[in-house]
Amino acid sequence: MKPEPAALCVCGSGRPADDCCARFHAGEAAPTPEALMRSRYSAFVLDRRDYLLDTWHPDTRPQDLPPPEPGLRWLGLEVKAHALSDADHGTVEFVARSKIAGRAHRLHETSRFVRENGRWYYLDGDFAR
Repeated sequence: MKPEPAALCVCGSGRPADDCCARFHAGEAAPTPEALMRSRYSAFVLDRRDYLLDTWHPDTRPQDLPPPEPGLRWLGLEVKAHALSDADHGTVEFVARSKIAGRAHRLHETSRFVRENGRWYYLDGDFAR
């Protein structure tokens, strides 16, 4: 009998969830801004608001995150570009697609990340027009 194939991560990496974002949700530090971005996307999909707040830099982190809108479905993530400007600063450009109430939505952002004490944090981002 063959073992069940591991579920693929919802971040779109093509890797099993346990070898991808789930380990970061469990407390392991993401090694790159892109890995943190992917794990944050999967946290949105899985409604892990605790993880989103924990990985948001304290200088820009909101007090709380509202629950997702009823019926929200995340459809996919495309990482368009990622770069390090130095050892502790990086950016990730991405497009996240979702659907709510039968309408498709697209979030295109270039996010900024900073590393402090060995951990990457989401700082802020600029929306593409």
